[in-house]
Amino acid sequence: MQNIIIQIIVFIIVFGVIVAIHEYGHLFFAKKSGILVREYAIGMGPKIFAHRGKGGTLYTIRILPVGGYVRMAGWGDDTTEIQKGQSATLSHEFAADLLDQEVTASNDSQLIRRINLSEHVELENAIPMQVTDYDFEKELYIEGEVFGELKRFSVDHDATVIEEDGTELRIAPLDVQYQSAGILGKLITNFGGPLNNFILGLLAFIVLAFLQGGVPSNSTVIGDVPKDLPAYQAGLRSGDKILSVNGVKVDNWNEMTKEISGNKAETLDITYRRESESKELKLTPKKQSGSYVIGVSKSLKTGLADKLVGGFTQTIDGMTLIARALGNLIAAPDLNKLGGPVAIFQMTGQAAQGGITGVLSFMAILSINLGIVNLIPIPALDGGKILINIIEAIRRKPLKPEHEQFVTAAGFVFMLLLMIAVTWNDIMRAFIR
Repeated sequence: MQNIIIQIIVFIIVFGVIVAIHEYGHLFFAKKSGILVREYAIGMGPKIFAHRGKGGTLYTIRILPVGGYVRMAGWGDDTTEIQKGQSATLSHEFAADLLDQEVTASNDSQLIRRINLSEHVELENAIPMQVTDYDFEKELYIEGEVFGELKRFSVDHDATVIEEDGTELRIAPLDVQYQSAGILGKLITNFGGPLNNFILGLLAFIVLAFLQGGVPSNSTVIGDVPKDLPAYQAGLRSGDKILSVNGVKVDNWNEMTKEISGNKAETLDITYRRESESKELKLTPKKQSGSYVIGVSKSLKTGLADKLVGGFTQTIDGMTLIARALGNLIAAPDLNKLGGPVAIFQMTGQAAQGGITGVLSFMAILSINLGIVNLIPIPALDGGKILINIIEAIRRKPLKPEHEQFVTAAGFVFMLLLMIAVTWNDIMRAFIR
């Protein structure tokens, strides 16, 4: 039971950090591009925490610790919807005076600054209204019946709307909407999420290198040699350098492991160097977890530069490995090659058993994985949005909003169906097969 609790905590922390960093990439570059981010949310479902930042962005934590999002003004279907005849209350600094006069845009002190659509929120000195018309994008006004009389009020550019669930967000005039940003601004905003995932992976690998005291070397110099495995029993020790396997010269760790694994359970002739003396020995690999091993690990490079460069190297290696796996998946689609939240939860448990280093390594790979997957040119993903940006740059004009929304919706449906299929397959593998 304790292990399950630890696994759940680690899963929430790891997934939460990765998602938070990803979404912050979108948030940061959106603001730099002049796009209003109405909400930055970690998790899904009902909110359990909310804080409004200086720029009007609402920062929320939601109850389900899976996923997150940014609500950018004008992005997708992010609009404020008020039904005709819906009840609302309006607030500004001189609410009592508004009952006797209409507001003009030239009098900033009389602009409506808060529109309340929620039954759970009360505003002081607020004006009750049955809304008949409004425009929060161009003309910035709201119109409706106030005590049986039709009135029209101007709305402040930075006014907020309290939605029915109590979430208070800024309105989205056209000048701060996603569509109003330049092509470069849109591109960097959409690429910001994956970029942050790659940066997180890099930092995690660098921290891991310092915690481990170094980074694995690709040379054939041996690091740890467990006493209960064939290498130690045959006489190999830490610091020995393997020169050849069965007469085949090996110059790096990859070549060495290839020769060893290719021989399986057969006896190996090992030539190695200890200090300045070359020696030979024979040993038989042992089958462990489905593969044959002799029981040696890589040595570590411990210099400061080695640790920093090693972080970059491990990041690039991770990106290459994931990209190859993705290519293989595209060439030969198979649900068993994919993993959803259930599979990630299981891997989290394995990572937690390795302590902080295991969790950091898992976080790095998972973050890089999320970054690469999000660059796939499917409309619901960041890669799909980037593809649309490139098409717009080539055409030198934006796609029609209805066309872009249709393509995005189709991509979202595809991803939703795929996620359901992957999750079901994960459950079948974990609990039934």
